[in-house]
Amino acid sequence: MAKALKLMFQGTNSDVGKSVVVTAFCRIFAQNGYKTVPFKSQNMALNSYITEDGKEIGRAQGVQAEAAGIQATTDMNPILIKPNRDNQSQIVVHGKPYKNMEASAYRKEFFQTGIELIKESLAVLSEKYERIVIEGAGSPAEINLNDREMVNMRVARMADAPVILIGDIEKGGVFASLVGTLQLMEPEDRARVIGVIINKFRGDIRLLEPGLMWFEEYTGKPVLGVIPYLQNLNIDAEDSVILNQYTSVQNTEKELDIAVVQYPKISNFTDVDPFFAEPDCHVRFITRADQLHNPDLVILPGTKNTIEDLLFLRKSGISEKIVELQKKNQTVLFGVCGGYQMLGEKIEDPLAIESLHQEIEGLDLLPIRTTITKDKTTVLSNGLLSLYGKHFNVSGYEIHMGETKKTRESNGLIETQGRSDGCKTSDERIIGTYFHGIFHNDEFRKELLNQIRQTKGLAPIDQRVSFNQLREEAFDLLADHVRAHVKLDLIEQKMKEFKKRGLHNE
Repeated sequence: MAKALKLMFQGTNSDVGKSVVVTAFCRIFAQNGYKTVPFKSQNMALNSYITEDGKEIGRAQGVQAEAAGIQATTDMNPILIKPNRDNQSQIVVHGKPYKNMEASAYRKEFFQTGIELIKESLAVLSEKYERIVIEGAGSPAEINLNDREMVNMRVARMADAPVILIGDIEKGGVFASLVGTLQLMEPEDRARVIGVIINKFRGDIRLLEPGLMWFEEYTGKPVLGVIPYLQNLNIDAEDSVILNQYTSVQNTEKELDIAVVQYPKISNFTDVDPFFAEPDCHVRFITRADQLHNPDLVILPGTKNTIEDLLFLRKSGISEKIVELQKKNQTVLFGVCGGYQMLGEKIEDPLAIESLHQEIEGLDLLPIRTTITKDKTTVLSNGLLSLYGKHFNVSGYEIHMGETKKTRESNGLIETQGRSDGCKTSDERIIGTYFHGIFHNDEFRKELLNQIRQTKGLAPIDQRVSFNQLREEAFDLLADHVRAHVKLDLIEQKMKEFKKRGLHNE
């Protein structure tokens, strides 16, 4: 693994902004003319990304590949962990389901297999690329887990990569968390840390400077950057932790109210991201029936466990409120993937793949039935969507373990690759599809919103945002922002010094 120059980002804890910083450096290195690739050995996430060859990886690595201007492959994330029940997860290896495992069994039985997978992927990427930007997970100071971890310092040793440690100042105690993390590292690992970055800073940098000077003197590690908080960045989030920042409250200043149901096993919630960029839309995530009110559009998003999340809808009373809204004929209801399955008459899981409940009644709003199967569909899809008397060329991706069949003659939504996907009612106010990313199709999204506006007596909006253009602009904005607030020349120097120093692989 001698060809590529590597740089790894680790954090003092989860949600410090590692994924975003890695995305920024993928863009920066690519802008600087280096053939750059992201890497995360093991990712635990319910938001996933489909590669060109129909494989599933963590969404963050797919987005980071886009930022680097390359096609995503499974070598960028060879192990994906998708929680599907309490204490149990689906293990995805090189984009395909391996098996369902409990955490203890995974640590005991999968460890050596995982190590070999990681080594192989690092070797492949190192031969193909000039720069590898590696992302860790959680904290490298998880003392109880470090004997068999395979995502932080063990990966840094395998790749012989220098490490930048990220601390989140927004959480408070950033110096304590940075110093504590460094002190809990083994001396060899501490030597790999070439410096730290303080992320999500707000305020006057002059007030922070005494702390920065103290930190450098106390630890001997340079502060390589203080990155101010950057709001309204149109780049996909991966971790559902981010959903905590969204409101469930209506905003009467916005003309259109969009309610997204946030069930416990919500997945690929980035499907709704384009609505955040629309000036007339207010998007909110709801977890209780009393938060629903009378939205213009209700979205049932994807889920890693359709049956368990459907039970949540019933227990919370949200399902009853949704049915009431449909009787009033005032709200458009749109289900995506698992949300689409919930809209049907029944869901069956005879092999107990997702749940111990082998059969459950759906919301009975679309004439479909779904059977959960062992085989998983992961594919990039495109087709012709028909709605409101118009036709739209759309693209998206499918990730599901269910087969859905119509129980009677009804209207399909998308003609795709010789088959029909989705279903809609005759009045086109209840719609379902397996296509993740359906709302990223600008012309379709524009028509959907304008139809809702027309129902409310509002004039249509002819010029709406191009979400793909916004994403490209967001990558450049992020790269410019990080460039302006980190010591990039010093980072480059330390990366090269580290390589010359030749710390040995594990």
